[in-house]
Amino acid sequence: MKILVMMDSFKGSLSSIEAGNTIKNTLEKRKIPHEVEVLPIADGGEGTVESLIGLSDIEEIKVKVNNPLFESQIARYAYSEKSRLAIMEMSQASGLTLIKDKLSPMKASTYGVGEMIIDALDKGARHFVIGIGGSATNDGGIGMLSALGFKFLDIDGNEIKPGIEGVYDLVEIDDSKVDPRVKEADFDIACDVDNPLNGENGSAYVYGPQKGATSEEVKIIDELLLKYHNITKQYISSADNSIKGVGAAGGLGYGFKTFLDANLSHGIDLILNLLDAENHIKKADLIITGEGKIDFQTSMGKAPVGVAKLAKKYNKAVIAFAGIVDNEAVAVNNEGIDAFFPIIDKITSINEAMSIEKSKENLNRCVTQVFNIIDMWR
Repeated sequence: MKILVMMDSFKGSLSSIEAGNTIKNTLEKRKIPHEVEVLPIADGGEGTVESLIGLSDIEEIKVKVNNPLFESQIARYAYSEKSRLAIMEMSQASGLTLIKDKLSPMKASTYGVGEMIIDALDKGARHFVIGIGGSATNDGGIGMLSALGFKFLDIDGNEIKPGIEGVYDLVEIDDSKVDPRVKEADFDIACDVDNPLNGENGSAYVYGPQKGATSEEVKIIDELLLKYHNITKQYISSADNSIKGVGAAGGLGYGFKTFLDANLSHGIDLILNLLDAENHIKKADLIITGEGKIDFQTSMGKAPVGVAKLAKKYNKAVIAFAGIVDNEAVAVNNEGIDAFFPIIDKITSINEAMSIEKSKENLNRCVTQVFNIIDMWR
């Protein structure tokens, strides 16, 4: 049997490659060996770069950037010199986890994301795939754009302060100094939320509190994002603050879409296309997928369901393994996953369950038992 293993990571435990190779090793040791291919996947969020490094001609790049509060930070991204393709996570430079003990929703900046882009342009990149989940920022992408050469100016012609608080003083936008290579590049943004820039369903009201914003700050941020849009509209007539996804990552989606003409797409669809997953699926008899937790959110388009929907296009059977599943996980059965299995078999501590060795042991045991049944019918 030809089996294609397309695992997402078990966050905080196994990487997608580790999970996939654990399954591969288990299946290849059986009395009835299987032909197994591992194709690690991610949904464009945190863990995407780690999942793709080492595939074909993709290498890891490390670069020193500024974190959201302008402290030095080493960011990682994946780069293919052959394809001139850079794969990035904005969270590497401007993520919530980088400043989790000192969140500053008014001051946090995406400047470091722009620094990553400049570094990749220097290496020759002209196609960017960037995941924008897990942000600590609300600046509408102003920081990122500033790093690329856009100037956001006050009434005296000086650049405004970093962060969304700088928009208090914003009166003018100048693009005359933008790095010319930016216009040569294509940007595909992995964006799995549909929020507009502002309003009750916008960036500030929906995501501001988790970035440390008080109820008063949420209101202020929303008003400043609207001001930012209104000024932008004077320079870019196509600017639209209602497009689905422009509110992602504190409005970073708006910055990419409006100023860089980026495509906003669901992350798993971008990654599957990048990996040419459809051709791999065509050749397989069975697809195995999974992630750390399968729940109702999985059914809303996370990586395993993205895999399953593509697999069903070719009537392939799909099974999934997860660290844990909750009561609403059954929703994935209506989205292409034929059966799912939790790998934890007993009550244990979170630390033990999430240890790499224990996770591999649990995954090996669960896969073995499932294939004991499958192989009975061969």
